[in-house]
Amino acid sequence: MLKQQSENGSVNIEFIALMASLMAIVALSIDALLPALPDIGQTLGVVDVSKNQLLVTMIFLGLGFGQLIFGPLSDSYGRKPIIYTGFILFVIASILCVTTKSFELMILGRVLQGVGLSAPRTISIAMVRDTYSGDYMAKVMSFVVMIFILVPVVAPTLGQFLITFYDWHSIFYFNLLFGVIVMIWFFKRQPETLPKRLRHTLSRKQLVTGTVTFFKHKDAVAYTFISGLITGSFMVYLSTSQQIFEHQYHLADLFPYIFASLAIAIGFSTFINSTLVLRFGMKRIAIAAAIAYCVISILYVILFHNGINPDLSVLVMFFGLQFTAIGFLFGNLRSLAMEPIGNIAGIGAALNGFISTIMAVPIANYIGSFVTDSVLPLFIGFSVCGVLSVLLFFAVRNQSSPESESK
Repeated sequence: MLKQQSENGSVNIEFIALMASLMAIVALSIDALLPALPDIGQTLGVVDVSKNQLLVTMIFLGLGFGQLIFGPLSDSYGRKPIIYTGFILFVIASILCVTTKSFELMILGRVLQGVGLSAPRTISIAMVRDTYSGDYMAKVMSFVVMIFILVPVVAPTLGQFLITFYDWHSIFYFNLLFGVIVMIWFFKRQPETLPKRLRHTLSRKQLVTGTVTFFKHKDAVAYTFISGLITGSFMVYLSTSQQIFEHQYHLADLFPYIFASLAIAIGFSTFINSTLVLRFGMKRIAIAAAIAYCVISILYVILFHNGINPDLSVLVMFFGLQFTAIGFLFGNLRSLAMEPIGNIAGIGAALNGFISTIMAVPIANYIGSFVTDSVLPLFIGFSVCGVLSVLLFFAVRNQSSPESESK
C-alpha cells in the first residue's frame, strides 16, 4: 500500500506518478493520434479534412458525459472498482475503433473511449482531493499535471514513429498496452482512498443533494466555468494543430517536434506553479495567469488582424507564452473548484469535469470551423475566452474560502 504523505509533510512520489499515469492514458489516446488524423481520414473515406477534428473533440464529449456516471458511482462503491469498470469500457471502444471501416462508427468509438477514460481522469482528481486539501492539494495537483504534461511532449512523436513503421491501428494497440500496465500498477500499489464508512448510498436523493451542494458553492461553479473556457480554447489548438502546421505552414514532418516543444512550455510553468503555490496561493497565481492569457492573445489579434500568418518563429513564441499561462491555470483551477466540496469529491469532480468539458466541446468545434487558412480565428477564440475568464475571476474574488488565500 502507498503511504500518501510522509510525517515531514513531503508528498509521495509514487502516488503522484500513479495519478499522473491514470490521467496520461487520456492524453496518450488524444495526442498520439494527432499525426495519424490524415491517414485515418483517408482510410475511412473522409473528403473534408476539417472533419478529422472530430476524432479529437468527440473523445472529449465522452469524457464529459462519462464523468456524470462514474463520479457519483465512485462516491458509493469506492474509487478503485469504478476505475477498473471505466478501463474495461475503454478496451471495448478501442476494439471498435481498430476494426471499423466507417468514419461514423470511428466517431462513436472515440466517444465511448472518452466515456471509459472519464473514470481514471475524474477519479484520480477525487483521489487527490481525498488525500490532500488547500494549497497543498494544489501543489500535489501541479506535480500530477506536470508529469501528465510529459505525455503530449512525446505522444505525437510516438504516433509518428508508429505510423511510419506500422499504421495508425498500432497507435490504438499501444494505448491499450500502456493502459494495461498502468492498471496492473494501480491494482498492486494504490490503496482505496475512500473508506466504506465515508461512502454514500447511491440514490436519486444523493445525486440531487450532491448537485445542489455543488451549485451552492458559487466559487466552485465559477472556477468550473473558467475551466470550460480555458479548456475549450486550448482544445481548438489540439484539434487544429496538425492542420495548422501541415496545411498552413507545410511542416508535416516537424509537427511532432513543434507540438512537443509547446507542451514543454505548459510542463515548465506547471512545475514552477508547484513551487510558488504555497507562497502566493492558488487563487492569486490563477488570476495573474488568466490576465496574462488574455493579454497575450489580444496582442496577437492586434498585430496580425489582417489574417496573414506570421513567421513560424513568431507563432511558436506566441503559442509558447500562451501555454505557459495555461500551465499556471490548469492545476489551480481544478484545485480551486474542488477545495470547498471535499465532502462530495466524486460528484463534485464529475460535475466539474462534465460542465467544463460540455462547455469546451462546442467552443472547440465552433472556433475550429474557422481555422482553415489562418491562425487568427484561434487567437480570437483565446481572447474571448480569456476576457470572460478574467471577468469571472473578479466576480468571485471575495467568495473564496480562507484556505484558498493561505500562503
